[in-house]
Amino acid sequence: MRNNLIYQATFQTRSKQLGSALSKELYKKYGKRSIRVIEGDSVKILRGEFKGVEGKVSKVSTQKNSVAIEGVKKEKTKGDKFDVHIHTSNLVVTSLNTDDKWRISRLERKDPTKQTKAIDKDKNEVNK
Repeated sequence: MRNNLIYQATFQTRSKQLGSALSKELYKKYGKRSIRVIEGDSVKILRGEFKGVEGKVSKVSTQKNSVAIEGVKKEKTKGDKFDVHIHTSNLVVTSLNTDDKWRISRLERKDPTKQTKAIDKDKNEVNK
């Protein structure tokens, strides 16, 4: 079953698997927890060798279910540098690439039920 869902997935399914969490500020602004990562988004790495590094997404690989980030490179023994691909579940999107107007309009189309849940959650945090 896992092979069908992950390794033998269609392009559309693989594209959906490239989602990453939004930062707290973006979550409050748009009322959504996650979004598909595209080139030009600024992200912060949460786990792994490059934890804490921030940078822009330079390449998205649907085959590897991961992204390459500017400034995140490893060095080979001969001295060549190559991009390190990081899985999108280990990232947080800190700012969005706003070139795609359809993507932004889709984000701003708020679901009223989710918006009230986010507001209620914020009120509970303030009361504590």
